Amino acid sequence: SVPFLIRLFPGVLTKFVYLNFLAFPFFADFRRPELLVNNTINLHLTTEPGVTVGIWHTVPGSRGAEAQGRDRRWYEEALADAHPVIIYLHGNGGTR
Repeated sequence: SVPFLIRLFPGVLTKFVYLNFLAFPFFADFRRPELLVNNTINLHLTTEPGVTVGIWHTVPGSRGAEAQGRDRRWYEEALADAHPVIIYLHGNGGTR
């Protein structure tokens, strides 16, 4: 009966393969990353009119002591310095 149900409802198979309806860790507030990851803030970039991309900016552990207690402006300035930036694309699960 499972192959028959998959044939009738192919979207169900996609949901169970990718599990993108689950947000992990459960009950996490992704708008406040500092509660999950040290030295991290939540930013939003407008890439084109009507399109906003949410990002987390995390400084490396070597700059962790320097980042303690700093505000959003410090993190934005840290993006513009000579240190390399690593971009991690997490996918479309909405879990960042």
